[in-house]
Amino acid sequence: MIKFQPLLKSTMWGGDKIAALKHIDCQRHQVGESWEISGVEGHETVVADGEYAGKTLNELVAIMRHRLMGKANYQRFGDEFPLLIKFIDAHKDLSIQVHPDDATAHRLGKERGKTEMWYALPSAPGAQLYNGLKRQITPEQYKAMVADNTICDALARYHIDEGDVFFIPAGRIHSIGKGCLVVEIQQTSDVTFRIYDFNRRDSEGHYRELHTQEAEESIDFAVLPDYRTHYTLTKNERVEVVRCPFFTTAVYDIDRPKTIDYSGLDSFVIVIGVKGKGSLTDDQGHTATLKAGETILLPATTQNIRVEGQVRWLETYV
Repeated sequence: MIKFQPLLKSTMWGGDKIAALKHIDCQRHQVGESWEISGVEGHETVVADGEYAGKTLNELVAIMRHRLMGKANYQRFGDEFPLLIKFIDAHKDLSIQVHPDDATAHRLGKERGKTEMWYALPSAPGAQLYNGLKRQITPEQYKAMVADNTICDALARYHIDEGDVFFIPAGRIHSIGKGCLVVEIQQTSDVTFRIYDFNRRDSEGHYRELHTQEAEESIDFAVLPDYRTHYTLTKNERVEVVRCPFFTTAVYDIDRPKTIDYSGLDSFVIVIGVKGKGSLTDDQGHTATLKAGETILLPATTQNIRVEGQVRWLETYV
């Protein structure tokens, strides 16, 4: 079981909830993101303790290979870890944006696209986010609405509560709104095309760059009746919330000891604490605490874990 040092990132829209969530002393201001597990070049997280302390995630993959990743994953991804895990605190609205799929990203000269999901942590009263189109628009209407600052009128807007889940496949317009605190699980990619930024200026007085054309080429203009993921949380049972080609995610809400069998899974597993506190013990006898705001990477060699305490967490793997 492997824990990493969080990589904290200050942003123009960041707040102060992440330090409190993670119970850390943070001297940074406006921390918008905590990258929990990252192999993004130049932004790799570092193992916090144990045998591999001080190693980056990418170095760990190169050392452990299929023992960390799983045989099929290692054949598919090689030495590149496929998921990026974040906590995001939006003190202000994030930009309206979209991510390309892999094919579009390649065509536009990017390494890969991005599909992601959000799980809502306790957020400010009235916190909202955008996810998807609420009415049909054409690419021409899209460009006109960006130009006249009305693109938000075409987007589905949701109030969020703790435990809400939103899946954001590549191509879906989205934005995290002021007051939201979320877990984000995504492909390892930092490709974002900014559509609209509320005419804000950066610290130097400049408007941030928009990517109107690249976004148009990336947007899926399909309209769905509802973009929220509906599920029923069940005590001490695995509840799957997202399954896609890039990751599978489930929620556990545990209040009695439980053993979870991973012997048939050919993948690493990432465990993200979202509420309460518990302990995990693997089949090798290693034990780690898991609290809200903590993230643990289980290598693919893990056969099972024993969970004790009162803890809710997300389980995600490829």
